Amino acid sequence: MPGSLARPVAWATVSSSSPAPGIGPIADAAPVSLCTRQPHVPADRLVAEMVPPPRFDSVRFSTYLPDPNQASQTQAVGVLEGFATGLGGAHATGTAKRGFLGFGRAKAAKAPAGPRGVYLDGGYGVGKTHLLASLWHATPAEPALKAFGTFVELTNLVGALGFQQTVRTLSGHRLLCIDEFELDDPGDTVLVSTLLGKLVDAGVALAATSNTLPGKLGEGRFASVDFLREIQGLSAHFRALRIDGEDYRHRGLPEAPAPYSDEQVTKTAYATAGASLDHFPHLLDHLAKVHPSRYGALTDGLKAVCLTDVQPVPDQSTALRLVVLADRLYDREVPVLASGRPFGLLFSEEMLNGGYRKKYFRAISRLTALARDAGRLVEHY
Repeated sequence: MPGSLARPVAWATVSSSSPAPGIGPIADAAPVSLCTRQPHVPADRLVAEMVPPPRFDSVRFSTYLPDPNQASQTQAVGVLEGFATGLGGAHATGTAKRGFLGFGRAKAAKAPAGPRGVYLDGGYGVGKTHLLASLWHATPAEPALKAFGTFVELTNLVGALGFQQTVRTLSGHRLLCIDEFELDDPGDTVLVSTLLGKLVDAGVALAATSNTLPGKLGEGRFASVDFLREIQGLSAHFRALRIDGEDYRHRGLPEAPAPYSDEQVTKTAYATAGASLDHFPHLLDHLAKVHPSRYGALTDGLKAVCLTDVQPVPDQSTALRLVVLADRLYDREVPVLASGRPFGLLFSEEMLNGGYRKKYFRAISRLTALARDAGRLVEHY
């Protein structure tokens, strides 16, 4: 499976939580605390993990269930299947052998004129990541010639390898899939515009998902009009494909469970092998000390995340870090059991009406789904 490419993480510090007063361990070991973890992620792991996350290991176009009331979902499957088939004639042979970080690769042929990518635009929960991962799986090339990562992971790769080395590493690929494509600052706009331009020139096909049309990226976050050339350059690489619909994660399902008590969360953490247990405000403080590129590694080996005293996040920087953590937990299918306030109250009205509102609604949707998954843990402890 693609996920087998990932390497174990190296830890700077790992320790277990101390038992809560009056509670002895029920599982083989006391729950760990995420606040004690300071993961180091080597550059080769960043490259090796550019594959669909575990939740999307087995998805295919055939397993996508379009909403019968949304014709755009069915149409999107057809367009993407055709796009994948067309990549069979791309410059990459599918059999080339590559050294680490792409050294020794023959120069790629120039790509054909016109958009060299597809851009899936739609609200949260319409299955865009499912479709993007299905495209990755359907593209006729070995995994080493396809890359899949979030926008944050792509920019982190540039930070780890340097710009020129990132271009060399990815320029021999047949396909680059970018999930959650959103421009949060001018620096990212220039960086990604330049990077994707060079990859398209090298013959790499692109596919991306976002909640924002490519020509509207950056609006509400920074003075995007000052970077219109870069944004328009990004837009020119893609054929936009709109996908309408409701959030499938909650379609026809009961309401999310109400928050549990601190005692229930703590007992469940001690009864569940591989669980973590943290005081939510302390975890938010810890996230500020760990780069978001390491949040996936922060959750390595976890079977459940247990949080006490969930409260509304105090500021936007903290909120955006929590969004990244929610995405990584969702990708890895880690249930989240919590006490305190419901996840729907994590973000203020001002945040939910601001430029990052779609990120926040996605986080609420995903955390709610993970909270529903965690209900079975309480029932069985």
